[in-house]
Amino acid sequence: MPDPKDGVIEIITARKRPLDGFSVRRLLPTARRKTVGPWIFLDHMGPADFKPGDGINVRPHPHIGLATVTYLFEGEILHRDSLGNTQAITPGDINLMVAGRGITHSERERPEVRASAHRLHGLQLWLALPEADEDCAPAFHHYAAQTLPRVELAGVPARVMMGAAWGVQSPVPTYAGALYAEAELQAGQSLPLPHATELAIYTASGSLRVGETIVPEHALAIVDSRTASHVQAGGTARLALIGGDSVGQRFIDWNFVASSKERIQQAREDWVQQRFPKVVGDGEEYIALPK
Repeated sequence: MPDPKDGVIEIITARKRPLDGFSVRRLLPTARRKTVGPWIFLDHMGPADFKPGDGINVRPHPHIGLATVTYLFEGEILHRDSLGNTQAITPGDINLMVAGRGITHSERERPEVRASAHRLHGLQLWLALPEADEDCAPAFHHYAAQTLPRVELAGVPARVMMGAAWGVQSPVPTYAGALYAEAELQAGQSLPLPHATELAIYTASGSLRVGETIVPEHALAIVDSRTASHVQAGGTARLALIGGDSVGQRFIDWNFVASSKERIQQAREDWVQQRFPKVVGDGEEYIALPK
């Protein structure tokens, strides 16, 4: 159970959801908590093992008002979008797709990946854009693993994918002071927590302890970084840190995020009428608006 004296405000347990042939663990949003700072969506994908001929196959679909972040531990995803970008995402890379006023993309696999047995494992996050950026021009940024800063803190290797922590700054564009970092700990090791207006720890594998509060595997702990100073591993563990400044109330409906319900309704109608731009090189199929 969370203990306020440890700085743990809430612990969210992942819920399994089906997604195009495999399952994901969904952490955000929940009925009780919609966001952590600007982060409005967090899925843990896999690990999923595919036989030859099978794999991830997410048809073209739209987004508005957010930026998607894809980060892989294992495997590969082929990103295509309506701006004409085609990019293979590999472990350690960051793909930041800024939807702004509207973008369409697909997530599939290269034929040579699908041809043999393979595994997919990673995280996908959505960053709600501040009002000033909600209707910005869509954009796509890819950062290879070697371009992202690494640090070692008392023997713990850590990486800062977005924002600033532990004295280093990621080159990836951020909004609302967004922070996204990861670390791998061995039994007994501890990691100092960076300060953020809002902060959460996701236990991707293993188990962690904040003070006397246990954060089990596949759980998201919302913490007060003014009180919670360190996280400690009971065994081998991998964690992700997300946080930043709140962007205020946001509405979320399917793949759309906005500060007004009217903007979401317009996006729904635009998708039904196929007024969104098509994915370049992948424009024949699409996911219909859920009823």
